[in-house]
Amino acid sequence: MKQPLKRWLFWSPRILCILFAAFMSLFALDVFDGKYGFWKTMLALLMHLIPVFALILVLVIAWRWEWVGATFFPALGLLYIWWAWRRFPWLTYALISGPLFVLGALFLVNWLRRAELRSKA
Repeated sequence: MKQPLKRWLFWSPRILCILFAAFMSLFALDVFDGKYGFWKTMLALLMHLIPVFALILVLVIAWRWEWVGATFFPALGLLYIWWAWRRFPWLTYALISGPLFVLGALFLVNWLRRAELRSKA
């Protein structure tokens, strides 16, 4: 396998997960509408960021052990579909769960090709 492809396969799930966490954190900005005081707003922000914290935790663990990302990201996608079933249009499920399934697939490829991706040659 060529070096640029190895680098792309290694870094793409990690960078995409960081970008997806940033995208998910945008949904927490709706707490700043001015209805609550400072402390209630901070508590609401913390509550809205729990899914982002879960993503970051899985990424930190999957950075070293790719099998964790290959199992937990699709599991988080299925959990979201199960939790939000029939509450939103199908596009919502595709925007939230779709990237999680893609991340799981990319981490699976990383795990299966681990020896090749980590080699210096």
